[in-house]
Amino acid sequence: MLLQIIIATTLIGLISLVGVVIIFNHNVKEKFLKSLISLAAGSLLAVALLDLLPESLEQAAFEPHTILGVTLLSILFFFLLEKVIHWHHCRCDDCSRQHATDKRHLIYLNLTGDAIHNLIDGVVVAAAFMLDFHTGLIVTAAVVLHEIPQEISDFGILLYAGLTKSKALLYNFFTALTAIVGALIFYFFGQQSEIAIPLMAAFTAGNFIYLSTADLIPELHHETNSKNIAAYSAWLLIGVAIIFLFNQLLPHGR
Repeated sequence: MLLQIIIATTLIGLISLVGVVIIFNHNVKEKFLKSLISLAAGSLLAVALLDLLPESLEQAAFEPHTILGVTLLSILFFFLLEKVIHWHHCRCDDCSRQHATDKRHLIYLNLTGDAIHNLIDGVVVAAAFMLDFHTGLIVTAAVVLHEIPQEISDFGILLYAGLTKSKALLYNFFTALTAIVGALIFYFFGQQSEIAIPLMAAFTAGNFIYLSTADLIPELHHETNSKNIAAYSAWLLIGVAIIFLFNQLLPHGR
């Protein structure tokens, strides 16, 4: 299980960075990025509501009210976290404009937020694999879909703040390593207290619900072109469908 967790968290970081390199080298348009956002939003919502919460409710030695209460606390926690460290998931607009007068501060702010975000991703992936191998695979896929547009945004902000492409990639790589740290911390903690695993899965569900509804879907509300709206809505539904099919095709079990 530990090897599975390390491989999953490493792949998330590598796939995200490869996606950044490919997209920036080919000048991919904003429309494509918003399609990725829609796909990620749908997949995160589906993982939270079709996999993580049902698994938590089935395996936890708690009342359903406790599991759902943890999910609610998670949503509130990530709202407060964003407000405290300004950890915003702007994707397509230049969210660095508001920091234009202090570019060095922008670098520190972005890297700190990204490191915390990746640390949480590591905990999320570890908890998912410890809950169920099937859930681990699905959560890993959802995190990858979310991380690609996230890393593209972070990379763009670092370039805007004055870093070269090579330095921006290097710093992103080092912050990606915090996912492995988070996974290892929770793996050894969870081994000592299995009762925490369903609770962490419920907390993860809150994280995914918050990311999709508060950060990703609002990006799509800025769109006014009817054809684009239809396309992004379709990609969101495709994200849900992918997770639904994974649930149907991949067997449950540790």
